[in-house]
Amino acid sequence: MTHPLDPLSTAEAQRACDILKASGKLGPRARFPVVQLAEPDKARVLAGQPCPREAFAMVLDRANGDTFEALVNLDTSEVTDWKKLPLDQAPYGQAPIMIEEFFACERIVKADAGWQAALKRRGVTEAEFAHVQVDPFSAGYFGEPEFQGKRLLRATSFLRSSRTDNGYAHPIEGLVAVVDLIAERVVELVDDGRDTPIPRRNHPYDTASLGTPRETLKPLTISQPKGPSFSVDGWAVAWENWRFRIGFTPREGLVLHQLGWQQGETLRPIMYRASVTEMCVPYADPNHSHYWKSAFDAGEYGLGKLANQLELGCDCLGLIRYFDVPAVDDEGNAFVMKNAVCMHEEDYGTLWKHYEFRTGVFEVRRSRRLVISFFATVGNYDYGFYWYLYLDGTIQLEAKLTGIIQTTGVVPGAPYPWGGMVAEGLGGPTHQHFFNARLHMEVDGQGNSVTEHEFVPRPMGPDNPYGNVFDTTSRVLKTEQEAARELDGRTGRFWKVVNPNKRNAVGNHPGYKLVGMPSPLMLAAEGSTVRQRGAFATKHLWVTAYDPAHKYASGDYPNQHEGGAGLPAFIADNKGIENGDLVLWHSFGHTHVCKPEDFPVMPVEYAGFSLKPNNFFAANPAMDLPGGKDAHSVQDGASCCAPDTPSCCS
Repeated sequence: MTHPLDPLSTAEAQRACDILKASGKLGPRARFPVVQLAEPDKARVLAGQPCPREAFAMVLDRANGDTFEALVNLDTSEVTDWKKLPLDQAPYGQAPIMIEEFFACERIVKADAGWQAALKRRGVTEAEFAHVQVDPFSAGYFGEPEFQGKRLLRATSFLRSSRTDNGYAHPIEGLVAVVDLIAERVVELVDDGRDTPIPRRNHPYDTASLGTPRETLKPLTISQPKGPSFSVDGWAVAWENWRFRIGFTPREGLVLHQLGWQQGETLRPIMYRASVTEMCVPYADPNHSHYWKSAFDAGEYGLGKLANQLELGCDCLGLIRYFDVPAVDDEGNAFVMKNAVCMHEEDYGTLWKHYEFRTGVFEVRRSRRLVISFFATVGNYDYGFYWYLYLDGTIQLEAKLTGIIQTTGVVPGAPYPWGGMVAEGLGGPTHQHFFNARLHMEVDGQGNSVTEHEFVPRPMGPDNPYGNVFDTTSRVLKTEQEAARELDGRTGRFWKVVNPNKRNAVGNHPGYKLVGMPSPLMLAAEGSTVRQRGAFATKHLWVTAYDPAHKYASGDYPNQHEGGAGLPAFIADNKGIENGDLVLWHSFGHTHVCKPEDFPVMPVEYAGFSLKPNNFFAANPAMDLPGGKDAHSVQDGASCCAPDTPSCCS
């Protein structure tokens, strides 16, 4: 039986597109940047009431750039809503860039006579043109009147020495083509005339070119001879005390629905919906080739549309359960993204342990986590999104950043002031990566509040004669604007989502604590368009009263949008957020100063956060885990946790 929150099936996605095609509303060059489940009313879902099965579609007419939003009722086969978006008017915006437009951009650029002449001036022969890599990049917004309302890409070029060569080792510096995707022509060619030579040294990363690999690593085998501890029923998952549903959208990729903890006969809700709704990657080089680079990887491209097909033993290790995800291509044809989501269990070291030397009692329990993940490749970068659920009730999101950095050509021997040198004649511009997670909370029910806490020293005095006392401050964040906050490592500032309508056995409100990692904020200057467009990255915490229209941290259409949408607009009315239906938005990220170790492929960098139970349980919820040895862990041929080798369990 289909659950109201299940993603559209392949048949449903195809039927939605077919209904639209048969409606008479579409031209012959209609395209489908987004087709997904129109998620039903939350109150109806929670009440178990029947929900209409509906699809949301974004439709783009490539003949003239007109863009529409449609709602299709799959129960009645009707188009129940159809509206044209005013994207030719301020604040503008465009539909996400489609995969077919990546290839169209390269074709258009390579056919441009001005671009061909610019390459010849740089010493690129016509025979080498076939190996030139054209990188389409979202155009950004800079207020140029001639570009407002047009559907654009900017494109840089790289010279490969062969079909499989690493093009980013050979940037063609100072040359940028601005492509009108509707007119299908280069509308501006920026050539700053620099004589920066094209770096010619190869930096391959494919196995065939890397030579003989090391032979010192011994095999590492993950074995679960009795099968996994989780069970799957369609899109519903049960693992130990955890219960949740998996979803997937073209923009966000992986979504977790109705995450809760089964405690006896009671399912205690924690989050109604969790996902990453946006990424922003602004670059800090002011030159023509880079100043406009500020990719919004979710809103401009779609993390879900660019998800990888995962492979056993590479992206995931162990006993894996893959989820195939129904999707729709640009022309409105449904297909299946194989192995788009990976789920498995991982050992995670010691969960709790104590050795009592007085009595000889030695107890240890191992931690384990359930991993639900997917990977997306957005141009040069690859991003992994890993949700971890732990046996002690902890929830964690980890973003893994890898792939190939954007590069710039540098005159040999000259300094590169806007980033780091990664090889001779090759620099990497400094940039930032910002993520925003949307967490629709329901800790122990619908009425939630957010409290802020800090650690402060208490002055010495009668109640602190030795100066060793410090206090924990606490205040309730009462309005949306009051809750736009930043982390502070000096005071250890943190936030809790609590249910003020309930108390635990020691008189406290059950809650979950947001544990943020040290994270930068947007460093682009006040007044810059990237700061206006990516304003979600100017605060670590935002809290909004739930509104089903408030889906994405950067707004619905960040592509070529002038800014101000998303979270700043959501909190403009400054609604109250005490004891209500709340959405927690957490921004986090990484500032990347490039170095030689980041090339030719960057080792994974990590960013993320945790949600930890705080007064949610009456005691450690993992006390009932079994002790004893794991017969499949060995040390020098002997079973681990044998009486004479207790330390190997830790």
